[in-house]
Amino acid sequence: MKKHLLPFLLLLLSIPSFAQVKGRIVSASGEPVPFASIIVSGTYNGTSSNEDGFYTLALSVKGKYTIVFRSIGYKTKEVTVDINKLPYVLDVALQDEKYLLNELVISNKDDRAKLIISEAIAHRKENAAKTAKFEADFYSRGTFKVKDLPKEILGQEIGNLGGSVDTTGNGILYLSETVSRVKYQKPNKINEVVVASKVSGEDNGFSYNNAAAAEFDFYENFIPFEVSVVSPIADNAFNYYDYKLESAFYDTDEHLINKIKVSPKEKNEAAVKGYIYIVDDTWELYATDFTLKGSQIEQPLLDSLTIRQNFGYNAKEKLWTKNVQRLDFDAGLFGVGLSGRFSYVYSNFIFNPDFDKKTFGPEMQYVETDANKKENKYWNTIRPIPLTPEERNDYIKKDQIQELRKTKAYLDSTDHERNRFKWLAPILGYTYRNSAENWDIRYTGIATRLAFNTVQAYWLAPGFHFTKYHPEKNTYTTFGTDLNYGFAEQRFRATGVFAHKFNNFSKRIVTVTGGSSIEQFNPEKPINKIVNSVSTLFFRDNYAKFYDNAFIKLAYEEEVLNGIQLNGSVEYARRHALYNNTNFSTLKDAYKPYLSNNPLLPLDNETPAFLKHNIMKASLQARFSFGQKYRTRPDGREIIPNPNYPRLYLKYEKGFASSIKDYNFDHLSTRITYTMDAGNKGETGMAVRAGKFFNSDNIAFVDYRHFNGNETHIGKSERYLNVFNFLPYYTHSTNDQYLEGHLEHNFKGFITNKLPLISELNYHLVLGAHALSTPEHKPYMEFTAGFDNLGWGKFRFLRIDYIRSYESGFLSDGVIFGLTFLDILE
Repeated sequence: MKKHLLPFLLLLLSIPSFAQVKGRIVSASGEPVPFASIIVSGTYNGTSSNEDGFYTLALSVKGKYTIVFRSIGYKTKEVTVDINKLPYVLDVALQDEKYLLNELVISNKDDRAKLIISEAIAHRKENAAKTAKFEADFYSRGTFKVKDLPKEILGQEIGNLGGSVDTTGNGILYLSETVSRVKYQKPNKINEVVVASKVSGEDNGFSYNNAAAAEFDFYENFIPFEVSVVSPIADNAFNYYDYKLESAFYDTDEHLINKIKVSPKEKNEAAVKGYIYIVDDTWELYATDFTLKGSQIEQPLLDSLTIRQNFGYNAKEKLWTKNVQRLDFDAGLFGVGLSGRFSYVYSNFIFNPDFDKKTFGPEMQYVETDANKKENKYWNTIRPIPLTPEERNDYIKKDQIQELRKTKAYLDSTDHERNRFKWLAPILGYTYRNSAENWDIRYTGIATRLAFNTVQAYWLAPGFHFTKYHPEKNTYTTFGTDLNYGFAEQRFRATGVFAHKFNNFSKRIVTVTGGSSIEQFNPEKPINKIVNSVSTLFFRDNYAKFYDNAFIKLAYEEEVLNGIQLNGSVEYARRHALYNNTNFSTLKDAYKPYLSNNPLLPLDNETPAFLKHNIMKASLQARFSFGQKYRTRPDGREIIPNPNYPRLYLKYEKGFASSIKDYNFDHLSTRITYTMDAGNKGETGMAVRAGKFFNSDNIAFVDYRHFNGNETHIGKSERYLNVFNFLPYYTHSTNDQYLEGHLEHNFKGFITNKLPLISELNYHLVLGAHALSTPEHKPYMEFTAGFDNLGWGKFRFLRIDYIRSYESGFLSDGVIFGLTFLDILE
């Protein structure tokens, strides 16, 4: 008996003692019924049971009520109670649903299913319009758990993750809750005010839960994921799904509910699998129970995602409304199992309210200043879904740990352990932390700062940086230095940096940098140092070209208005050309000479690319993110790009006061980027850039507009919307006018998931076109076709493209191998 006593007491504790109506829902056999919907009849006051079947329901006034209990697989039960004292305990046992015999429905269940789905599709817009505009109270809870966490991953010790994991490697990594009031209008207008926010182990933290993330509306044609998922009642749903009527039953209001099994026609189609419950005659949604695989929505780390929804019925207004929703997911990597659950409860609906013009704007969510200061008494009163014993214990345990973590003795002890200097630190890097005073000193190891080029041969570039953090404002102050030494050049360089972030709302940052550095002619650095090292050492293709830059620069950036980002800088620079200093490579045959370091004269090792000079440069850039949304929290603002609108960049750059008068210039440029969602057919990305130089006939080659070419046959970005993969790096550089355009459509499995054998690989077809026009050359064009999402299992970081280039006719063709992780190693 004793071994069962503690769990029983924990279950009792998990029911808030301040709740007005509370109880437990079980089946006829006494098993808990999770995710049950509980609604006060004739109202929109509802809640849900937790994993153990416990529930709480807010009723502040005594009196007579009819409470409706509904759960998939069980008969709906209505209980009328006369509440004369609060809190009131009401336990309920639900009977298994009594499904109608097949012969009472129709003998041909497939035809009947198609008929029901056809009616649901025909009435989809009509039914969606019934709840298209509302206000509601909204509650959400998010939980992330880990299972079988090893002691080490890839040789790195994991520990107990701040007390989240027990000795068996299991535990809750993250637990948070929010309470808010939501105003919503289809298709995508939302205004959410968060009045309460709670994060386990963080008394100053704010949950990232939000109502917009919970908007899974199967009345729409598509459900937005990385790949849009087709709804089972979309206009063209019969092209993607097979349906089977499994059963039907009547609820307490004598509505005939049809349970229909939904199956994707194609294995890797962006489509759900599971059950949809549809109300006969009105063809509204009664419930959904759907599952997706991560591979279907381009989330390879995700094993599965389950979406469950319950709709409550208001007999007075004859409306079915989504009042309970739950998302469950499973993921894993390196043998570590991850799972999560997001539970949502909508209640106290007001439909078709009179919203004024200011109701919906760019601010989607506002978190009140004291939202994270609510006491436990408040949460025990307002929380609609009781905590499980595990969740309640997590709050208690992490609150205790948090108090301990605030002590200087604990912080010093933790730092002492983390600050131990390991023998691999000179290679991998090292960080010394002072958590009590919120600062650290970081040394960047040589593992990512070692490379080879023909100017320096092998070079090292360790860095040292000090950063002071301001946690209450989410700001920082940092200064440091990056060193550089080239062994063949026998030249030591150093740059310093000072940066301060003033706030986390407009995110104003001022940066001062200066010193001596070695730079690529193209400031966008299209040639990855790893790729250049390999191509130089093993193939004697020294594509990267460098110059010496001694400078001091003041830079500023800030979002001055929502969607308008300003960047400005003023720089003084002394620049001179560099030459090759080595002919070394790993090849025994060293007769093939390296090309010179002059991009204009690759066979001339004597002539500099430009004359040594001093120059002042100033630039101002504005970025306009049209339709941009944001969330406001007491600790900052979170930007939410709007995929329905493009981004526009305008930039003016001026070179002046040069020691060589001809090197002064003016450069005006613009760029537009846009990604168009094509539903389940993928997405189209496009980018157009145009510019014009003025007073620039004889400027230094370093200030030309250089285009991002590629001669290595290695791609390093996920999308090729800023690169020409067969264009030599500097042949088309210009100091005149230019126009370049990039277009790429990734079908994200739309075509390949229908092809035999290829569908099993889950590769994504990608088609693209690229064009460049400058006065000095005929128009240059590339056309590409390839496959993205290549890899093994959950590791999908490869891409391969076949490319044909044209300039006054066919120029060349070949293959580009995309390694999307290279930029991370830069």
